[in-house]
Amino acid sequence: MKKFKAIVFLLTIFISFNLLAQTKTASPPVLLTSCGQSPGPAIIKVVLQRLNIPFDLEPLATASMLQKKKDSGHPYGTVIIVMGASLKGMGAAGISIDDEIKRINALIQEARKQGLTIIGAHVEGMKRRAQGAAAGDTTDEQSIDAVAPQSDILLVNREGNTDGRFTTISRNRNIPLIEVEKNIDLVNELSKIFGK
Repeated sequence: MKKFKAIVFLLTIFISFNLLAQTKTASPPVLLTSCGQSPGPAIIKVVLQRLNIPFDLEPLATASMLQKKKDSGHPYGTVIIVMGASLKGMGAAGISIDDEIKRINALIQEARKQGLTIIGAHVEGMKRRAQGAAAGDTTDEQSIDAVAPQSDILLVNREGNTDGRFTTISRNRNIPLIEVEKNIDLVNELSKIFGK
């Protein structure tokens, strides 16, 4: 039994290193948005500013914005979509989670068409998961379902992955998963991803 556990452990490490080795690099400029209107993009915004990576924060970013940027001759290189929903945020914007998922699916489709790198980020921990939501509120998990499986890279605060949800998506879809202990560690990880 101990040998079996050791083999599983080593295999997990090997797969993790292999996925990281395959991690698609990203290039600026960045279109930063959310799926669910949570405040999470503000965390990524601070990191991008610190790294001097050019970006546009567009809470309601659309596929047409990607197209207009491309038509201007200065296309985006990367789209970062922060997962996690805020009922308050969506209410203020006058939209539902269904509206958000429709918008994000169209955005991802256009990003794929243009060959952009898509980073799915979950940086607010378990408070932005079903465990931190009101009874019956599944919007956080719907946001994850919409973004994570379609991402090129998953960038996740480890506390939000204690149930292995992102690990499972990573393995099933062969998507590199980068976990950070604290959000300050995002500086180092995004620096690597953008080759800073």
